[in-house]
Amino acid sequence: MGCQEELLIEKVCEIYGNISVLANLSPSKHVNSLFTQLVHICMPQCQIDITKLSERIQEIRSKLIKLCGQAEGLLESHFSTIIGSHENPLHHIRLFPYYSNYLKLSQLEFSMLGKHCTKVPNSVAFVGSGPLPLTTIILATNHFSTTCFHNYDIDPSANSQALQLVSSDPNLSERMFFHTANIMSVSSSLTEYEVVILAALVGMDKKEKVQVIKHLAEHMAPGAILLLRSAHGARAFLYPVIDPQDLEGFEVLSVFHPTDEVINSVIIARKFLRAVHSLNTGIGSALLPSKCSDIQGFKPITHTNLIEELTVDEQQSEFFLFAA
Repeated sequence: MGCQEELLIEKVCEIYGNISVLANLSPSKHVNSLFTQLVHICMPQCQIDITKLSERIQEIRSKLIKLCGQAEGLLESHFSTIIGSHENPLHHIRLFPYYSNYLKLSQLEFSMLGKHCTKVPNSVAFVGSGPLPLTTIILATNHFSTTCFHNYDIDPSANSQALQLVSSDPNLSERMFFHTANIMSVSSSLTEYEVVILAALVGMDKKEKVQVIKHLAEHMAPGAILLLRSAHGARAFLYPVIDPQDLEGFEVLSVFHPTDEVINSVIIARKFLRAVHSLNTGIGSALLPSKCSDIQGFKPITHTNLIEELTVDEQQSEFFLFAA
């Protein structure tokens, strides 16, 4: 590990120490400053292999991801309440200070989906939508004007806040649905969605995330698209990382690692049309080509080292928090 990586880890640990002693992670000048510093530290391109970190640093990373998740939830709840207090909440959605990040992430995800979907989906599920479901609001407003969006969250208060935001909009109120449920308890309904989007903080560690992915692989419709948010490099101190080999039951189509203020990497995968055994077992049927194999520029993937990893030019922005 080089000096640059060691310095970055040292700074991350210092910020973690300051955050971990906070009595409250609700938005405040001090809390916002600490998390902004953390994101600043983790944003530059730094090829840290998190699997090779010491046990102590791994433990700090795991705890830090959970703290980031708590702070993000409180931030979204705070602004959902403010935005929802207006007569027409969606007219004030830009009050959320990181709205521009969501615009960029949603545009990225829409573009990636467009390369692998043959038609506009009728129904999309978003797992882990939270109290401020900006992704589905933006996708429904700007990109998929006829699609129905089913938002899943385990927290009833989050769904109540989210519903308040769209209930006064005559169009979105007919196409946005909110389900209070643990996605691990949802089975038959998952077959109804052509696209399932998994939020970055559903499954706070690798084990939990893989269990959710396995559940989706068992119950999503054959050929349906799964969009996941992950993290790359030093950004893995902010969010859990999903590796392509974790997506058993799916064909990985593309992986995108942003280098600007959009923190999350994006993975697009398709559920196999029929069951296949893990390649690690050395048995089972061959991988099925997807419906998109004949699209110009698309190359079927059979090994993780062949996955197309794309990046975008680094840009500067005054907004540096999360878009999960």
